[in-house]
Amino acid sequence: MGCTAGFQLPFDALLSKKPVDAEASTGPPARHRLPDSMRKTVKLPDAGVVSLHATAADSPPAHANQFALLRQRRFAPFFWTQFLGAGNDNVFKFAFTILVTYQLQVSWMPPALAGLVIGALFILPYLLFSATSGQITDKYDKTAIIRFVKNLEIGIMLLGAYGFMANDVVVLLVCTCLMGLHSTLFGPVKFAYLPQVLRPHELTGGNGVVEMGTFVAILLGNIAGGILIALPAVGHVQVVVACVLLAVLGRVTAQFIPAAPASDPGLRINWNPVTETWRNLKMAHGNLVVFRSLLGISWMWFFGAVFLSQFPSFAKDVLHGDAHVASLLLVVFSIGIGAGSLLCEGLSRRNVEIGLVPLGAIGMTAFALDLYFATRSLPPAAGLTLAQFVTVAAHWRVLADLALLSLFAGLYSVPMYALIQLRSPPTHRARIIAANNILNALFMIGSSLIVGMLLGRGVSIPQVFLLLAIANAVVASYIFLLVPEYVLRFVSWILSFCMYRFKVSGDEHIPVEGAAVLVCNHVSFVDAVLLMAASPRPLCFMMDHRIFRMPVLGALFRLAHAIPVAPRAEDPLAYEAAFTRAAQVLRDGDLLAIFPEGGITRDGTLQPFKGGIMKILEQAQTDGLAVPVIPMALINLWGSFFSRAEQVAGQPVAMVKPFRRGAWSRVGLNIGAPFDATGVTPALLRERIAALLGGT
Repeated sequence: MGCTAGFQLPFDALLSKKPVDAEASTGPPARHRLPDSMRKTVKLPDAGVVSLHATAADSPPAHANQFALLRQRRFAPFFWTQFLGAGNDNVFKFAFTILVTYQLQVSWMPPALAGLVIGALFILPYLLFSATSGQITDKYDKTAIIRFVKNLEIGIMLLGAYGFMANDVVVLLVCTCLMGLHSTLFGPVKFAYLPQVLRPHELTGGNGVVEMGTFVAILLGNIAGGILIALPAVGHVQVVVACVLLAVLGRVTAQFIPAAPASDPGLRINWNPVTETWRNLKMAHGNLVVFRSLLGISWMWFFGAVFLSQFPSFAKDVLHGDAHVASLLLVVFSIGIGAGSLLCEGLSRRNVEIGLVPLGAIGMTAFALDLYFATRSLPPAAGLTLAQFVTVAAHWRVLADLALLSLFAGLYSVPMYALIQLRSPPTHRARIIAANNILNALFMIGSSLIVGMLLGRGVSIPQVFLLLAIANAVVASYIFLLVPEYVLRFVSWILSFCMYRFKVSGDEHIPVEGAAVLVCNHVSFVDAVLLMAASPRPLCFMMDHRIFRMPVLGALFRLAHAIPVAPRAEDPLAYEAAFTRAAQVLRDGDLLAIFPEGGITRDGTLQPFKGGIMKILEQAQTDGLAVPVIPMALINLWGSFFSRAEQVAGQPVAMVKPFRRGAWSRVGLNIGAPFDATGVTPALLRERIAALLGGT
């Protein structure tokens, strides 16, 4: 108890000081806040009732692309601080790994296990202290925490300098563990800071740039660490200078990060890491989509940790290359991750597009499998230099597999991080990120133990990669079955991005939280899929019950928990049940989408609207809900394969000519401004949607 108090007082004193720079300290300006009618009240453990709202800090208008963030103070100093920190981690770790793999012979740590031991020690603090670091991040100003962490980094690097100069492996292992502690404190800050200063539509791009920067830092850090430690006579000195210099530069850039106020300053910190870890995991489990996304990210770190830890031994024992070949593998892997991370913003149209996650999982599995087969056809060799290695044609297939599997890993991870940030309550966001770090640590330690056991039983490194590819397919399939939203978004992304040139106008009118009714014209059998692609949030559809009988689309809409609607005269019980479910969707604060024409148009014109929409809005008013109505209009979809534009036996039919309008035809969705449901009539709604159609 005395130790706890002694630790708490100086930490409180340090982090509770008023920041020197008060920019952004008053929270978001009024123009960024959601109106009261669009807020969502959520009950959270130990925090009472909080109102969730947009939290982006004061910032200029929407930028052209994600790289424009690097010119803005709310993002740039933070980016360079985390970039230098990630680079320093990897200069130190990789230089140490090369040291004990190629230069020092340590009897109790064989070269094949050196990378695993170093990696396990680095992530051990994530397991022990993530829960505490998450609380600290929620309680204190995030910028103050960052500066404290960078001060700590300087001290660790000075201790590491002694370890390198004395060739003291034990001291270097201690420093590895301390650098893990440094990263444990920084992790929740890193991912809680971004949603506090970025708007929702900037999250994917911002996370992409950060992920790109992290892996470029890994790339440069590993190159520098590998090259510097290999320099004859002066290698150890050069590594020491580089590590200390990077730590100091990181502290300098941290000084320019604007203040990021505490999200829950009244939080009482529980210093017991065991009980708090359990609380964090239970808190994250409260939102199953978020929790299962945490599991998905943790699996990605399991997958990546196997490759990163095995590159030195893979280069030496399988590819028969020197230390520079090991550095080349890390270069290729890091470039792939960075490229995939940057592609996310364009492929997602600047939304949080989790449909990219299944695509990433497929690519990770495919190219990890091919990597195994590529290593089976390698020619015999011994002691290849980098120049000799790249002249062998078979080695280029290995490099291509590494580049592509890492690119798809970037597509897999960035949308998951953005989803967690977007859907986590601001007051608990850092603790949920801490729960993610705990799971990451468990999975990475598990990867070290499992791979170590496999290698100890005589399994080769390529065989480990083969088993990992198979496991990735199984784990990803399981996660996607548990969270069908990933599959639904993947299907909608494929349709909207690959089959059509789909352009959305006015997507800012879809609220980022709170209930709303989306009303759209009905042109084809894939209208709902296109609306899914346009919305950053899940949609619950009310649809004609006959669509559910179709083999593929029916299964898709059942997976989406769409509400089948039968005519009152045909099945009055099913009719009433559908509207009861629709009312519950709105009471839960979710988005309800409806096609008020009651069926797909048979001639391409906007049909009269049915009265069902009025029943929904009247029930919402009875429930005391101020639910906005958002008009939407699908354009240029009539005449496509999925519309009833063909005539068979005098009847309009769909899905007859696959390339009726050629490939990748242009379609769009116009979204109008939300309006109050009071006084709405079917005729007025039809008029609003007709105006959106006529505005094209």
